[in-house]
Amino acid sequence: MSSSVKSLEISSVLKNRPVAPLYLVVGEEDYLRDHAVGAVTNAVFGKDAETGFNCDLFYGDENDAEEVLNCAMEIPVFAPRRLLIVKVADKFSAREGEKFLSYFASPHESTTIVFAALKLDGRLKWTQALTRQAIVVDCAPLGDAQMSGWIRQEAKSLGLNIHDEAVQLLKESSTGMLYAVRRELEKLSAYVPSGRSATAEEVEALKGAGPGASVFDLTQAIGSRNHGRALTILARNLEMGEAPLRILGALVWQYRRLWKVKDLLQQGGREAEAARILRMDPYKVSAFLAQFSHLHVTQSFALFLKVDSKLKGGSSGSGKRILEELLFELCDRPGFPGQPDSGPFSGGAKNPPGSKRLSNVRTVKTVRNVSR
Repeated sequence: MSSSVKSLEISSVLKNRPVAPLYLVVGEEDYLRDHAVGAVTNAVFGKDAETGFNCDLFYGDENDAEEVLNCAMEIPVFAPRRLLIVKVADKFSAREGEKFLSYFASPHESTTIVFAALKLDGRLKWTQALTRQAIVVDCAPLGDAQMSGWIRQEAKSLGLNIHDEAVQLLKESSTGMLYAVRRELEKLSAYVPSGRSATAEEVEALKGAGPGASVFDLTQAIGSRNHGRALTILARNLEMGEAPLRILGALVWQYRRLWKVKDLLQQGGREAEAARILRMDPYKVSAFLAQFSHLHVTQSFALFLKVDSKLKGGSSGSGKRILEELLFELCDRPGFPGQPDSGPFSGGAKNPPGSKRLSNVRTVKTVRNVSR
């Protein structure tokens, strides 16, 4: 018989009971679904273990039921269990879904299947059977009280202290989207010095001044090599009182995102996952990333280090002039499309550059290729 658990409880539940053969992760909140799938994966293989040949990913809009079932019957390789993750399971037709019925009645003893979906049609036989037999993980949007606790927990995991007013502002500005809140918390953890709590004023400042003034807008201007727009965005932020070091930190943070997403796609990830990380339309991901080659990104990290030293080292130039020079150089940097490229996004090493701490910005990376 099935049982139901809340998404925020799944990790603790998995610590106290054996891994089940069937899970149904369902609900409107993307972040909670991904968290639940990750929790089951860690329970099957261990947090830092390699999944190797024992984990397979399927999509209801790309694979048919027979592919999933054939894989489910395979024996695990040098491991006690296999794990199958079936995303957008709601895309299976009623006819395809009914092929799972006999398996739900008697699942393979050494296989765990996680079905994930925004919602399922409860009128269908196969979804009714899955709901009866599986552990159902409820990933509905969090309530107001739950949201506050979740924000504090996520902030703690990032080593960030946060004021009550900042928590409230994050709740109000996120419209309940946890990935959006998580992104803001990551920015705060990069900018707020260790040992000090993030304030509501800092949350407001890092959100961006408005349309056309965000770090994403600035990165788009760099990618399109639009010097004028890049300088306009810089001027707008400086006029609003944004500190030059914070602007640099925001840019470094966005370039780390670029590296992460390009690496994800190089390793076979889907553009939908990349779009979720970048918070943009999946159909625009390829064109956006194509503007930034590996050579451009790696050389930019070295440039960021030099600019950081100038900004905090008493350079004779003003912060505005230093950042203007940075933007000109980024727009003209070698390694844009059409120039030679190499590295993790074209077959080389895949790890991002190693970390180096910068004043109140702890995300700048030095450039070095490290093979996995």
